[in-house]
Amino acid sequence: MTLPIHRTTVALLATRLTLGALALAASSMVSPAIAGEKQDWVGTWTASPQPTWGTDFALPVKMMPKLENQTIRQTVRTSVGGRRFRIVLSNEYSKVPIQIGEIRAARAGEDSKITAGTDRAVTFGGQAKATVPAGAPLVSDPVELPLDALSRLSISVYLPQPTPISTFHWDGKQTAYIGDGNQTASETIATAQTTDARTLVSEILVDAPANDGAVIAIGDSITDGNGATLDADNRWPDVLAERLVSKHVSVLNAGISGARLLDDAMGVKASARFDRDVLAQPGVKAVILLIGINDISWPGTPFAPEKSLPSLAALTTGYLQLAAQAHAHNLIIVGGTLTPFEGALSGTPLDAYYTPEKEALRQKVNNWIRTSGAFDAVVDFDLLLRDPVHPTRLLPEFDSGDHLHPGDKGNRAMAAAIDLGQLIKN
Repeated sequence: MTLPIHRTTVALLATRLTLGALALAASSMVSPAIAGEKQDWVGTWTASPQPTWGTDFALPVKMMPKLENQTIRQTVRTSVGGRRFRIVLSNEYSKVPIQIGEIRAARAGEDSKITAGTDRAVTFGGQAKATVPAGAPLVSDPVELPLDALSRLSISVYLPQPTPISTFHWDGKQTAYIGDGNQTASETIATAQTTDARTLVSEILVDAPANDGAVIAIGDSITDGNGATLDADNRWPDVLAERLVSKHVSVLNAGISGARLLDDAMGVKASARFDRDVLAQPGVKAVILLIGINDISWPGTPFAPEKSLPSLAALTTGYLQLAAQAHAHNLIIVGGTLTPFEGALSGTPLDAYYTPEKEALRQKVNNWIRTSGAFDAVVDFDLLLRDPVHPTRLLPEFDSGDHLHPGDKGNRAMAAAIDLGQLIKN
């Protein structure tokens, strides 16, 4: 059914549907330019929304608590390409709506620069101004700008009114630029402040008739790319996207630094966001799950000082539930073993991040992941990344330096270790 395009309709849909369901509903809102054409929408990039936190937490938010009469320009890299795209905004963790003054998109140049001749206005129900409802997403109209696979897109959002930032993505691994006034059409953002956190922009959908679906990588900071080089697109899901370009399969990175399997942390627990970040995504075919190390390592540290170590049974029950959800939606689910972390964050206030007791639990969890049969396949990241001489530690050449997160070389090794045939079975 074709829905009428106007801002009220979009707002009502946004309050009633999950992100993925809204994206699918929005795909039926056709403009005259594309009426009657077959459309094949699939996610090409995502940054999972998180709630911001207070100053009492161990890590800074890296985002101003409020933006007003300012433009924020963010860059994303596509996985698959498409003939047009939509932008998804998220206001999921706010109790107040957000007023959008203007959004423009263009192919990205260096730093905050955009490529001349590619600038496009982004509209919502045909209007430049829009309201992102409290607690909900909002999907743009199609933007008539073809995007190649693995290309970089610049998105500039002008916020004219005082806008509290309650929903963001903490570890964006890409520099964003914030400047005063409406600079959405500017070649560069003048007198900009910078952050590597993301806000508002949570997903890019492309109309790609040749696409063969999406693979979702869901996990914590190792998937989010904490140890990878800033602005280099070297996270393991980025590299996996490069491997899958010729297969016309997109890769969406649903990693959240600090995420846990069983409890809310720097984002909601995996079971609470699995529907939004995996099951609701259009065209999803497979999911790679790598999560649990924070459940094991955080107890007894400033991150979770009152939390006790979870039991093996609690962790395996959590994994089984995610596998059951994936299988109920006919998805392939690949389990990743938890990577070594001895020496992680030693000499810091998080010195208790690693203990022999925590290591023993990690070994039990990995043995269960390898042998339980809960997953359709297993990728043994532990075996891949560990030092053969000292297997409770990362191999130095794969270590980012904090003994917890793989660096660029480790991320590339992780992506290379994934059997593509286990993800794209027909």
